[in-house]
Amino acid sequence: MSATLHITSGDIAGGALAQSGLPGEVFVWHDILYDGPRNPGWPDAATLLARARFLEAETGGGLSRERVLATLEGQYRKLAEAAGSAALVLWFDACLFDQSMLAHVLACLRLKGAQTVALLCVDAYPGIVPYDGLGQLQPGQLAGLYDQRRPVTDAQFRFAEVVDDAFATQDPLRLRDLADTADAPLPWVPAAVSRWLLEQPDPRTGLGRLEELALLAIRRGCGSPAEIFMAVSAGDTHPQYWGDTTLWGKINALADRTPPLVRIEGPARRLPRWEGMGDLRRFTITSLPSVP
Repeated sequence: MSATLHITSGDIAGGALAQSGLPGEVFVWHDILYDGPRNPGWPDAATLLARARFLEAETGGGLSRERVLATLEGQYRKLAEAAGSAALVLWFDACLFDQSMLAHVLACLRLKGAQTVALLCVDAYPGIVPYDGLGQLQPGQLAGLYDQRRPVTDAQFRFAEVVDDAFATQDPLRLRDLADTADAPLPWVPAAVSRWLLEQPDPRTGLGRLEELALLAIRRGCGSPAEIFMAVSAGDTHPQYWGDTTLWGKINALADRTPPLVRIEGPARRLPRWEGMGDLRRFTITSLPSVP
């Protein structure tokens, strides 16, 4: 093994790791692996194209499918090369976003025969409450965690394949089984899967958890995107898997329902979902009466 490759899930955390003084290269993985079309394990060309189209839609066109496809192709090439030539250190959080990504990366590394893989999953940090992720930590704090890394076991690799398959297929029975798993080899997975199950449409309202929280905030008088974000963040469980792009999509979905549950007023019909696409301060969201 000639080098160390640190893999993590967020640009902010990746930037802090790069400044931490730890030896090796930092690589940030990009994808939303708890949702969207894909097959479990290593993706083929058709899967990557489907992912690119999905992520283009998820960002409201903020990221083009060409740019996304190039990013996805590049990161799998990087992972394949590193699997046989680098000592890998995986830095992930306990949230849904990170756990689904961790399971996929581990499943892919197992397929490529990676031998030297260590894991740091950070679900809390002294003095930071609420703790939502590695992006809250300073470079020195990250460096101080490095000795807590542990080798990934065979049981964890095998379990990761099961988790990756469940997220890829979105099989509700398998997801519920994972949510109820006791003594899981990746112990943060059951809570993460449980959070994803809350996003499935409620049989009575048709709304997922984030939509319910956003609608509640709007009905209580939060009219700006920033106010809604703060209210939803305070009302949701931690660690949180979502960011502003996800929340704006949920608010847009409330406006797109028949009949609509909210009205969005501003320079566009819907909230922009990517930085630079519009000024969120110019938008106001109000609730509409529910139809009995």
